[in-house]
Amino acid sequence: MDDTTTRTPVPSAAGRPPPADFYAPKSYNPSDSVGYLMRRILSSVAAAVERELESTGLTHAQWIPLFKLAVHPGVTVAELARQCELDAGAMTRLLDRLEAKGLCQRERSSEDRRVVRLALTEQGRAVAEQIPVALSRVQNAYLAGFSREEWLLLKSFLSRILDNAQQGCAGKKNP
Repeated sequence: MDDTTTRTPVPSAAGRPPPADFYAPKSYNPSDSVGYLMRRILSSVAAAVERELESTGLTHAQWIPLFKLAVHPGVTVAELARQCELDAGAMTRLLDRLEAKGLCQRERSSEDRRVVRLALTEQGRAVAEQIPVALSRVQNAYLAGFSREEWLLLKSFLSRILDNAQQGCAGKKNP
């Protein structure tokens, strides 16, 4: 089959739609890739949010767990590491830096001394309150010119891509 031939969709055994055939190896251009565009957008958003939060002294790596701690108080190190998609060692080092800045603290559970829960300090809560302000400002700026309907449609498309990724479609060979 050459790059210009389109495949007739055949439902997969799992009931999922078959893979799309929008990209072909011979004509693949990375700058036209949805993944490349999403990565560029994410990098740009991360840098813009970091600039917005510059006065807090937080890096991109630091504001994410701090915000997640504000949204999910009392999580364990392992839970926060899963939410941030980091390994336990990286999360421990990150929490050490946040603790050194006086933004969070580890609290041993009174019910089970093996369990360590995380909590924001008063200063940490004050800093964490600035994060959704920065996120809203940056994302609204990136969505300038979009209608509400377009924004909702974009979110639904991105959710579908994420659903496909979470179903394990990525990297599988086409039938």
